[in-house]
Amino acid sequence: MTRRKTRSTAPSSNDHPSSGSGASSTGAGQPALAKNILRIGPAGWSYPDWAGYVYPSRRPKGFHEATFLADFFDTIEINTSFYQPLRPEHAAQWIDRVAANPRFVFTAKLWQRFTHDVRSTTSGSAAADEREVRAGFDVLRAANKLGAVLLQFPFSFHRTEETVVYLSSALKRFADYPLVVEVRHASWDSPETLELLHSSGVSFCNIDQPIIGRSLGPSANSTSGVGYMRLHGRRYDTWFSEDEAISAHERYNYLYTAEELAPWVTRIRKVAERTRETFAITNNHFQGKAVVNALQLISILKRSKVKVPEPLRRHFPELEEIADSPPSEPTLFPIARGSKDVTR
Repeated sequence: MTRRKTRSTAPSSNDHPSSGSGASSTGAGQPALAKNILRIGPAGWSYPDWAGYVYPSRRPKGFHEATFLADFFDTIEINTSFYQPLRPEHAAQWIDRVAANPRFVFTAKLWQRFTHDVRSTTSGSAAADEREVRAGFDVLRAANKLGAVLLQFPFSFHRTEETVVYLSSALKRFADYPLVVEVRHASWDSPETLELLHSSGVSFCNIDQPIIGRSLGPSANSTSGVGYMRLHGRRYDTWFSEDEAISAHERYNYLYTAEELAPWVTRIRKVAERTRETFAITNNHFQGKAVVNALQLISILKRSKVKVPEPLRRHFPELEEIADSPPSEPTLFPIARGSKDVTR
């Protein structure tokens, strides 16, 4: 099996705006991004609460969420592959669903059995589990529609001798895919982590999450030719909550302000300077907030107006500032600015 390498020249952990002449500028007249493919999109698409927010309340015949989103984005992160291996027939169907956008590629999360259940992946069933994972991913890869495979490790996955050995083994197991590693505990914030990923041709996932205790903070690391960012929101009150009365979606019920997005625009630009392809994924998905922030990032980074889903612009009037066309139906009673549907 041929191993796919996507290294950059050296791992970088610089998380500060560059003052060098090679840095992209946010000033007028400067190029948005250079020598890099930038893809921004939401994590997942199958959310009941997106009905009437992102998707029309009454869906026309033949409607599919991925087809709808591919009209606005060049990527979506597949979430279902985290809970069970992606079925080859589903992968083939999704490829057809996004065919109208030739620039579109998926990213996909690795099955949680390989990131959250270490004991099972060291048992005799590991080889069979790997075959199941590959069956779906290989369909996407054969169609050139697999931009990255994300290994999302939990906060409880701390850096120790044992976990470093396990991570190294997992990277070798799936080394032929364009891999991205997301860790959430600050113990991984070290040059040794970046060097391990760089030497393996694997990308580091830069994340935004509530900083509680030893949570990993924001960064602009690049360890391969693929840059990757994930924005989870900042719901400090629900992020680690075990209160059964609080719905699971409340962890992701957060809308970033323009001021909060600004540092991430800088980080995305810096990572893009050092990579050939950069993905920025918004995971604050409740009621379409991930779509709102993804559209805002696209507009800022590409310095252009963007197409906006009609249902969404009715709930988030701030999107009018970046919409490339007027609403299809004039609103007699527009929602007042400052009345955002968000719980801080």
